[in-house]
Amino acid sequence: MKKMLSLTAALSLLAGPLASGAQAATTLQYWLWDSNQQPVYQQCATAFTKANPDISVKITQKGWGDYWTAITTGFVSGTAPDVFTDHLAYFPDFATNNQLVDLAPLIAKDNITTKYYPGLKELWAKGGKQYGLPKDWDTVGIFYNADLLAKAGLKPADLANLTWNPTDGGTWQSTIAKLTKDKSGVAGTSAKFDKKNVAQYGYETGYGAGFNGQTEWSFYAATTGWKYNNGLFGNKFYYDDSRLASTIQWLADLNLKHGLIPSFQDVTASGGDSLFRAGKVAMVTTGSWLINDYTSTLPFKVGIAPLPKGVNGKRMSMFNGLADSIWVGSKNQDAAWKWVKYMASPACQNVVGKTGAVFPAIPAAAAMSIASHKAKGVDATPFINQAKAPGGTFFFPISDNTAKINDILTSAMQSVFLGKTKAADSLKDANAKVNALFK
Repeated sequence: MKKMLSLTAALSLLAGPLASGAQAATTLQYWLWDSNQQPVYQQCATAFTKANPDISVKITQKGWGDYWTAITTGFVSGTAPDVFTDHLAYFPDFATNNQLVDLAPLIAKDNITTKYYPGLKELWAKGGKQYGLPKDWDTVGIFYNADLLAKAGLKPADLANLTWNPTDGGTWQSTIAKLTKDKSGVAGTSAKFDKKNVAQYGYETGYGAGFNGQTEWSFYAATTGWKYNNGLFGNKFYYDDSRLASTIQWLADLNLKHGLIPSFQDVTASGGDSLFRAGKVAMVTTGSWLINDYTSTLPFKVGIAPLPKGVNGKRMSMFNGLADSIWVGSKNQDAAWKWVKYMASPACQNVVGKTGAVFPAIPAAAAMSIASHKAKGVDATPFINQAKAPGGTFFFPISDNTAKINDILTSAMQSVFLGKTKAADSLKDANAKVNALFK
């Protein structure tokens, strides 16, 4: 009897909001890759079904790599989800292959006038068509291990006005050196430092062996005046620019020459930020989407600092934003549009903002996210200050042929980070291959 009662209770819980009424006529398949956001969007889905009893939403989360493999193969096999979280690196090719629904007529029909952060909606437009409605945005900052900072005799204020240049790394590199210790406890600032036997690194980068380097090198290179290409959906790239080469060579030499950061081999073997998570690295540069993860799950106190000011005297960060797209093969496109529209509305984005999971695309909801972090004792303002700073952001390099460009740059960057080639030579060759894709 107890087992029967337990089973009945479990089934009641699984039924959720539909337990008291008829089964929904339509079940939408919605996919996302961020496990931290799945519970938040489940809250939105529950509220959505309550308002639309004939539509239920089944949310599936897959890790980044598996996610895109499943999406692309799903387009071909007919098993793709009705709606999915889309990325600027992927949507241009999806749009070119006619795999996404054009939302522009639906937006006009329903008179959607929601105001998002400037430029976010436009990023998802191509050829007069709209392929997504904005859901969130992100910038890059410094996360630091407060315990390791204190042990090195540094204070959070010491990270507030760092500077960087590709010649000697500025005060950013000297701070990294202070936070690096060899196995004898000697800091990276000392001539006696043993770079072949490091116990604690000052900084960890995922290296970003690809075409955009969002959290790894883009924010350095942008301050030199370098640009990826000749504009939105550009067809001419500038990876051969000496300003980018000097930036990438500086980053590679932090390990190859100075031993202040983990090697490319160590990082790729263990994962982009695994050494930071293990308490063996003092600082990491990454995106605002990791605020909750870092500040609530790691066994040490994590603080947030702004990026270093670069060559032009400014802090500059990529301003990236995700959106939700509808698969053109969905048999539930009317219901899918209702769900996409709901996720892009204050009704859902305010829920997301209150959890602090990410910064929603609607400014008022993003402010709720800042307040949520503050209530937990976390100052996340460096990210939003970066987004608001005049000239402080640049957009993701949206382009056709993204997958091929990424393959070319991945190979070129790896060669540099492994010490096999110099950045100037490797990037010159890669750039020629990239631009040949557009001829």
